[in-house]
Amino acid sequence: MPPVAAHGFRLKTSLKMAISRLRHLQEKKSALTKQQRRQMGDLLIQRKEESARIRVEGIIREDILVELLEYLELYCELLLARIGLINESPKCDPGLEEAVKSIIYAAPFTEVKELMTIRDITSHKYGKEFAQAALTNEDGIVPDKIVKRCSVQPPSEELIDLYLVEIAKTYNAPFSRLPQVENQESEPELESQEEHIPNDSEKTKKAGPVYVKKGDQDLDELKKRFEALKR
Repeated sequence: MPPVAAHGFRLKTSLKMAISRLRHLQEKKSALTKQQRRQMGDLLIQRKEESARIRVEGIIREDILVELLEYLELYCELLLARIGLINESPKCDPGLEEAVKSIIYAAPFTEVKELMTIRDITSHKYGKEFAQAALTNEDGIVPDKIVKRCSVQPPSEELIDLYLVEIAKTYNAPFSRLPQVENQESEPELESQEEHIPNDSEKTKKAGPVYVKKGDQDLDELKKRFEALKR
């Protein structure tokens, strides 16, 4: 088998194996964090809040990792669907550059050896400069959603509180920050907005208050995941 064909076959096989492995890991880690949440609920019931605050960081990191694995699975599916395009050209197609560079960037942050294989194959195929640009993200091709989920920074106090609030609600457990966080969430910022009403006189009038909820998109995504795992 010619070297190019051999690399193409190896890449295709690795992508298939990576997709299977990524799905399995997501299921495994989601089941584990669901069990850990029950343990956090028990700690809150036992009034061991400080212990719960420390241990919940592990749950948050696992949730973030699961989201990273989901994104990488989608990238692998994209590359597998366009494997012919990859094999035909020595240069990376612009439509695949984000997927390829994101896998090269994020593979070391996972425990999926197949991703490391894909990283090695694509790095060899597209060259040292391409691989280095992916690792440093000097061209900004790797999106923030991947970069943030590869970060080793500890979770914020706000995120820890949000998780513990949801755990306390789920398991009917006491939590000292529960009333405070609930009040913060129930007080959205108000903004007034001009609404143009087209009519004969072209008058404008004030619209009613527009409720703008503060918050970070990543926090919302993690909260949605938490709600799904509770069921």
